[in-house]
Amino acid sequence: MIIILALFLVFLLGVPIAFSLGMVSLGQILIDGFPPLVVIQRMFTGADSIALTAIPLFILSGALMFRGGMSKRIVNFADLLIGHMPSGLAMVSILACMFFAAITGSAIAATAAIGGIMIPLMVEKGYHKEFCAPLLACGGSIGPIIPPSIPLLIFGVMANVSVAKLFMGGFLPGLLMGAGLMIYSYFIGKKRNYIGRPARAPFKEVLKAGKDALLALLMPVIIIGGIMSGLFTPTESGTIAVFYALIIGMFVYRELGISDLWHALADSAKSTGQVLVVVAFASLFTWVITVNNIPQEVSAFLNATISNKYMLLLVINIILLIAGTFIDTTSAVVIFTPLFLPLAQMYGIDLIHFGLIMAVNLTIGMCTPPLGVCLFVSGSIAKISLKEQFKDLLPMIGVLIIVLLLVTYIPQIVLVVPNLFS
Repeated sequence: MIIILALFLVFLLGVPIAFSLGMVSLGQILIDGFPPLVVIQRMFTGADSIALTAIPLFILSGALMFRGGMSKRIVNFADLLIGHMPSGLAMVSILACMFFAAITGSAIAATAAIGGIMIPLMVEKGYHKEFCAPLLACGGSIGPIIPPSIPLLIFGVMANVSVAKLFMGGFLPGLLMGAGLMIYSYFIGKKRNYIGRPARAPFKEVLKAGKDALLALLMPVIIIGGIMSGLFTPTESGTIAVFYALIIGMFVYRELGISDLWHALADSAKSTGQVLVVVAFASLFTWVITVNNIPQEVSAFLNATISNKYMLLLVINIILLIAGTFIDTTSAVVIFTPLFLPLAQMYGIDLIHFGLIMAVNLTIGMCTPPLGVCLFVSGSIAKISLKEQFKDLLPMIGVLIIVLLLVTYIPQIVLVVPNLFS
């Protein structure tokens, strides 16, 4: 257990999580008497996975979609569809985040792409910045839940479970998160007089915008439909998403130029590097704690103090909600999966269900202070501080926690879609 405490101590000192994992692991390896060459071997083994090649592909497809005009068309169509309702633009933002989530699998990408379009527009129409920024942060948190999902991909590789089933399991929880935020926005809009469009858009206008956005809307249908039908694997779906976004952005919408392509590739390379460095160091850390029987010790301790799986799930939820507030989602997945996986198996918890519990927990952390990264992204767009977002953020977090409890204690919310397609 000392190694776990050492990890959090180093992290709290301000060392980036990837290097915290590496430093603590190297120290323990030297103490245990293993040759330092093990560090390189385990890091290479951790990153050397065909399944992980989907990560840069999904990140790149999201960047191409944003720069190629697909995000803009989705937002415009959603606005014409439901923008006339109270808090119409707020609900449009959540709906757009859900569509974008079905392509990138990244909370940060969804928050930045949709927030960059919607927050200035909402403020111009009389919405308070203090409401807009946390709403887009919470909406962006749906990104890693609706398939495809980078955290679920990493969990599937680490836990050796079907990534396709994990993706399918995230479909209904993601819809519930989006629906909950939209319902909340509707009532807030009535209370604060957040008026959307002055009138319902004419059907011809909606139809025209729908046709314009059709190719963008087809992208998540192709990705999710292909995975669910078994036509291609999650990794192959990433390749298809990149080529689809490239062709539509360059040759159909004609908004994706060479300079845009260069910026998309550069941004995607940076994001991919950050994720895979964490994965490589985490693989090393996982090997170290396994050699030292840490997961077994954690399991024995919790098993001695917990009487049933429902109490176990509650304890795990509390731990992950707290951890998610100061550890990014990818890092938290790779740290806590080897610790909690033996317990989930011991209590007979379906691993697809457990993977979604972890993912929903940790994505809530991405829009929770003090280090909720999505809050910083949306706050920088709205030009307001974290403190100014806090009051309107709390009830939104409450909505997401209600969804988390439903997902935790009603397994069929997760399992019904994978079971249907299996």
